[in-house]
Amino acid sequence: MVKEIMKDTVFLSQKAEPATQEDMSAATDLLETLEAHKDGCVGMAANMIGINKRIIAFDNEGKYMVMFNPEIIKKSGQYEVEEGCLSLPGTRKTKRWKSIKVQYQNEKFQVRLKTFTGWTAQIIQHEIDHCQGILI
Repeated sequence: MVKEIMKDTVFLSQKAEPATQEDMSAATDLLETLEAHKDGCVGMAANMIGINKRIIAFDNEGKYMVMFNPEIIKKSGQYEVEEGCLSLPGTRKTKRWKSIKVQYQNEKFQVRLKTFTGWTAQIIQHEIDHCQGILI
């Protein structure tokens, strides 16, 4: 179900709770909401649709991907960039990493490790920040 975009910064500033298998419907809602906003959005975290769980969905080189409980375990090549967010007005400067290694759980809750670079890495970092309660 396509959900309304959360704009309450107090809610968005809360650290998200770990996701469990009971949160699969939240992941489905997140994907459907992301797809509905594909013209102006490349990634979303569950708190952006009012669900305070560590779930992110993003465009991974043309195909949507969902991660449960993502964590960056390695990073390199810091740079500065300006980003926007559906939950916040305007754009803001922030620091990102060119390459990140992420540990996460897939839809079967199997632990996975994957390295991402460039634009996809930037999207993932923005969404993981949301899970941490960090707003750009």
